[in-house]
Amino acid sequence: MAGQMQQRGLSVVVPVYNSEETLPELVARLGVVLEKLGSEFELVLVDDGSRDGSWETIKRLSRERAWVRGLALMRNCGQHNALLAGIRAARYDVIATLDDDLQNPPEELPKLLEELDRGYDVVYGTPERQQHGLWRDLASQVTKLALQSAMGVKTARNVSAFRVFRTRLRKAFAQYHSPYVSIDVLLTWGTARFSAVRVRHDPRRAGRSQYTFLKLVTHAMNMLTGFSAVPLKLASLTGFAFTLFGIGVLVYVMSRVLIYGRVVPGFAFLASTMAIFSGAQLFALGILGEYLARMHFRSMEKPPYVVAESTEEEQKDAGKGGTN
Repeated sequence: MAGQMQQRGLSVVVPVYNSEETLPELVARLGVVLEKLGSEFELVLVDDGSRDGSWETIKRLSRERAWVRGLALMRNCGQHNALLAGIRAARYDVIATLDDDLQNPPEELPKLLEELDRGYDVVYGTPERQQHGLWRDLASQVTKLALQSAMGVKTARNVSAFRVFRTRLRKAFAQYHSPYVSIDVLLTWGTARFSAVRVRHDPRRAGRSQYTFLKLVTHAMNMLTGFSAVPLKLASLTGFAFTLFGIGVLVYVMSRVLIYGRVVPGFAFLASTMAIFSGAQLFALGILGEYLARMHFRSMEKPPYVVAESTEEEQKDAGKGGTN
């Protein structure tokens, strides 16, 4: 019912990378929020190959709180790959995801759940004001434009790492095993009911973002070539435009011959025209090469992630030791 919180089990999934400083506060604040919701809940912390003591911190937190679970990946696979691992491990009806740097305030989570109860399947928490630098904000906009193309929904411009969605949606991508992962695109395979609400966005408490301008642009390119045909259409339009340009040049040259009885003088004109056509051909070949590379990597069946260790295994071992 709209405006009224429904009883549900909630799984919160957080990808973790070099965040041993912020994890204790994140877990403490999440605990307060989740207990107020009055339903079953869990927190799945996925260590994405951290180089600091994040995994040790996760294991300690899981021993202190029964509702905290941890997964450690064998190497750094990327934020969305780590999210996919946590989403597949979630136990409850609704999944919430947020970053590990406290820029997504846990206290804003009820706003997203309230919107979800209005009949949506996915709800994003769109920052009221981004707390990033100029280049990071610019790269984020490039990524969102790529997402809008790949997702095919208007809400793509409001996409963020702070999201809630119904767990049943993961059935739509249960067989997905490519190393190139975009959770937001995969969610569109299961539903078209998206929404977004404005939430607070806090400054980063410690460390620095691992998403540089170059990494975000690379992620955008992976989404475009991995989940849409827009680059191929762009290559086709580019080829068509230069074909028209070539026809126009031919008409111009033939007109000069018929009217003035001589060809157009100038080697520079001819050379520049050839360079333009060569550039257009190489551009199109480059895009085709990107798609062939994606097909090649998918044919290798490289997994999107590999779990090396789980806190549940540690708890089982501890239980066995206590019964002897």
